[in-house]
Amino acid sequence: MLKKAVITAAGLGTRLLPITKELPKEMLPLFSVSDNAVGLKPIIHIVFESLLGVGVSEVCFIVGKSKRAIEDYFTPDADFIEVLRAKGVENRANELMKFYSAIRNAKIFFINQPEPRGFGDAVLRAEPFVGADPFIVHAGDDAVISEGHNHLRRLVKVFQEYDCDATLLAEDVEDPRAYGVLRGKVVNDYGSILRVLDIIEKPREPPTNIAAIAVYAFKPKIFSYLRNVKPDSGGEVQLTAAIKAMIDDGCDVCAVKLKPGERRLDVGTPQSYWKALYESYQLAVRRMLVSVMSDG
Repeated sequence: MLKKAVITAAGLGTRLLPITKELPKEMLPLFSVSDNAVGLKPIIHIVFESLLGVGVSEVCFIVGKSKRAIEDYFTPDADFIEVLRAKGVENRANELMKFYSAIRNAKIFFINQPEPRGFGDAVLRAEPFVGADPFIVHAGDDAVISEGHNHLRRLVKVFQEYDCDATLLAEDVEDPRAYGVLRGKVVNDYGSILRVLDIIEKPREPPTNIAAIAVYAFKPKIFSYLRNVKPDSGGEVQLTAAIKAMIDDGCDVCAVKLKPGERRLDVGTPQSYWKALYESYQLAVRRMLVSVMSDG
């Protein structure tokens, strides 16, 4: 399994202002369940747990201005645990203890992106952390919920078995114009694995409805392509531009499509956040009911 992961959390979250003026969008809460109770977790917590769940042991957060809340959240607070226990809130204290144990057992790093220069620039800043190792990139505001984190297991399996230079998660969407859109060749009987022939960022006339999700596995060669990407009209370095350059150079780029029932939760816009809240609540209640029934 891949041991290193980069979680990007440096964007300004302008589409969610004014709440994101002080609260990073990656810290916006979604519903979850533990100890047979529905509660709330920041989406970046959910992302972190999913990565540890597939064997990642070293995590690098790329953060920017006003993201101190993320560093604080991923710093164990023993005093707060004692306050909860003194108030008799044992279930939440135990849940936080599990989280803090996971933090202590992992190697966690923070790298600053001084100004928001795009997803590609954020990933490029992780090069000293990555070194010569393959790694996962996961946006901190985009989570996928699947049984046993199977979407990540498939991503890594395809990356390794096909010896890809890059592997992307993808899904079929109704309107792909807001995404990086893939054109590819199916390489398995179920149509869930593609050899990517092209990727187009936010096309006016999409060639397919297959959209890239902000979850990737890369060999370190991605960094040389990121260094050569020209900033777009907004001054940002786009990761999709580097991936396209890899494809044009003949690198092996694959995509793994989500399966039915796997849910992507995105907090990038007010509309997608509302949908993520609704769907996460449904998933949490369903999971809690299954747990209660199995215990009974």
